Amino acid sequence: MGADDAIPALSPEAFVIYQGHHGDAGAHRADLILPGAAYTEKTATYVNTEGRVQRTARALDAPGDAREDWTILVALSKVLGMPLPYESIAGVRERMSDIAPFLADASGAAVEASSPAIASASLEFVPPSKPELSPSPMVSAVTNFYMTDVVSRASATMAKCVEAFGTRA
Repeated sequence: MGADDAIPALSPEAFVIYQGHHGDAGAHRADLILPGAAYTEKTATYVNTEGRVQRTARALDAPGDAREDWTILVALSKVLGMPLPYESIAGVRERMSDIAPFLADASGAAVEASSPAIASASLEFVPPSKPELSPSPMVSAVTNFYMTDVVSRASATMAKCVEAFGTRA
């Protein structure tokens, strides 16, 4: 789920389930595809890079058989005989706030503190005593500016940008 760019090396015998949209690399390896809605097609809760909670509303309906991710997981839980305890987005959000209380504040004011594991990892970092500086200029890790994610790779407009302007590596 959401791992279009990072499909690990799997045994050929592994049964792979892809849940997502736009059918990128993960879908090509999948034995079962559960079509999920894109971000514009679902009501969702996100945490931005500042740790602030943001909520979105669905802008349009998902095409075909695609569904919001939480509805797919609820349906799957029923098929497996282990039904999840919610039937609505409000129920999902209530459960999320039980697990992570800061997710209940969608005003954008609350900021989630770092986890103890992340905080201790940063405290344990010890820089080298004599860092070596390189005279080489810094380079971007992005090799194709116009195709950085599953949505842009599926876009005819972004493909035209690559044709017109190159990859801008």
